[in-house]
Amino acid sequence: MMRGMSNLPDDRHAVGGTAAAPQADSLSGFGHAPYRRHDPEANAAISQQGVIRTYRRYAPIYDWLFGAVLEPGRRAATAAVRELNPGRLLEVGVGTGLTMHAYPAGCDFVGIDLCNDMLALARDRARALDCRSIQLEAMDAEAMSFDDGAFDCVTVPYVLSVTPNPEKLVREIRRVCRKGGTIVIVNHFSGSRFWAMFEAAVKTIAEKIGFRSEFDFQKHILGHDWEVQSVRKVNLFGLSRLVVIRNT
Repeated sequence: MMRGMSNLPDDRHAVGGTAAAPQADSLSGFGHAPYRRHDPEANAAISQQGVIRTYRRYAPIYDWLFGAVLEPGRRAATAAVRELNPGRLLEVGVGTGLTMHAYPAGCDFVGIDLCNDMLALARDRARALDCRSIQLEAMDAEAMSFDDGAFDCVTVPYVLSVTPNPEKLVREIRRVCRKGGTIVIVNHFSGSRFWAMFEAAVKTIAEKIGFRSEFDFQKHILGHDWEVQSVRKVNLFGLSRLVVIRNT
């Protein structure tokens, strides 16, 4: 059973209690209401090879395209991790390594990514942090080779809506995160009135490059039996949400 959140200011809202129908334009009122029959994600098929091809193409310009625009979400996620100060930390989808410098210096950090071109850039960054414990590996996050409970904390920045099978990814991050550990997710989720027209407009193009522009918070976050501790909007006009989860 998902445990509730309480006393969360601003755009953080309570989970649990009497179920209410989820509202399309906010987090308030989300409960365990039935999903809509129409699933906008149904045709958003993403393949592993498609993801690799996309990020191989974007690797040389990724920081320029997505560095600054998504940086507020990265800063919020790494700040949450610094408060936790985990001993062993995994980042799923480490990409070019934009977050590595901002994690606690004393933790054992492991970063994985599907794309070797992205990892090559991350390794360049890691060399400038040679006093830290950093391990970077090419790995499929939906089938990780780590032992159960290997990490105190797992971060998932901007990955959940671009992985071929989000449910498999969630199972894996829960498996490798120790019980009682923390999972930190930053991702775009549907539901904002401001972004709704944009999501629909770019849906076809987004799917071709391996990104689900329509991605349901109720299904992919509240549909799991973990403990959602906090949720807050990050990035321009609340494009993304930072979700901190206890791995129950």
